[in-house]
Amino acid sequence: MSDSHPDPGDAPHVVGHVHLKVRDVDRAVEFYRSVLGLDVTERHGQFAFLTFGDRHHDVALQGVGEDAAPPGGGVGLYHTAFEVETESALGAVYERLNERDVPVSPVDHCISRALYFDDPDGNGVEVYLDTRADRDQYEWEGVNRRFDPAAIESESAGDE
Repeated sequence: MSDSHPDPGDAPHVVGHVHLKVRDVDRAVEFYRSVLGLDVTERHGQFAFLTFGDRHHDVALQGVGEDAAPPGGGVGLYHTAFEVETESALGAVYERLNERDVPVSPVDHCISRALYFDDPDGNGVEVYLDTRADRDQYEWEGVNRRFDPAAIESESAGDE
């Protein structure tokens, strides 16, 4: 086995999409559309393909039935992460989650401000705002402190 890295011209350069198994594909489609703003591009039986607009799909959902086991606590995907461009966009996601009574863990990493939550099937999701340039801090230093996402709107309202 070689320790060398592939030629950058031959290596993948972007995550193409995330494929999630869910119990109820219709419920999951509604959640991802209403919380993250994804649109459905295609449906085939228990499969739905959702996009932010630039590609055919960014998220693929596969319905596996109501009796499917929940995501495990061992090895495997911890969460998917979606970046927003503004603090007000992060606040808007928080409001949509709050309206649906979705529990949220807001974490300030000093290089980003993130909202961690689960979709209706227990799949971990993160929505974050990259704050590295604003804070002139470019490496994570292990900081995980809570912030008040309800204060985002009042902070961003002063910026407009």
